[in-house]
Amino acid sequence: MGPPPSRMMDHAPTTQPQFHPPMPAATTPRFMDQALAEAAAAAQAGEVPVGAVIVDGTSGRVLARAHNRVETDRDPTAHAELLAIRAAAAALGENARGKALTGCDLYVTLEPCPMCAQAIAFARLRRVYWGADDPKGGGVEHGPRIFEQPSCHHAPELYPGIGERQAATLLKDFFKARR
Repeated sequence: MGPPPSRMMDHAPTTQPQFHPPMPAATTPRFMDQALAEAAAAAQAGEVPVGAVIVDGTSGRVLARAHNRVETDRDPTAHAELLAIRAAAAALGENARGKALTGCDLYVTLEPCPMCAQAIAFARLRRVYWGADDPKGGGVEHGPRIFEQPSCHHAPELYPGIGERQAATLLKDFFKARR
């Protein structure tokens, strides 16, 4: 029978996800290097090594840096991406375009999970660059592919594989040390 008419979606996402070829490793952006440093700090703190940086895409100013704090904060939602989104919105304050981070770019060391991908859509980030793919828990190229869903209202440009080797090494070393 289907949902009642008031609950039906009559529109598609404003944009479909656009995957762009990865940049060569030699030109890994300095912002991904900062995200990798955040991931290393997470590992030192006993957290899964994921780091994120949000940059104003026009000025190149770093608005926020964060790493996973799930264990530290005892908060299952304390993923690097969500913490960075919250900090960037706070940094923009009244200059934010509503609650959106339109025109901002996210650099994260691991493919965002479904929860973070949905937050990215709600924040209306312009671009997402990530390092390692996450076939088990990812929500962009793997799993539910959030940005391809009809219920997704915004899909950023996507740049996978930036700093992939370094990000994957951090994750492998972290989990190897815990076995």
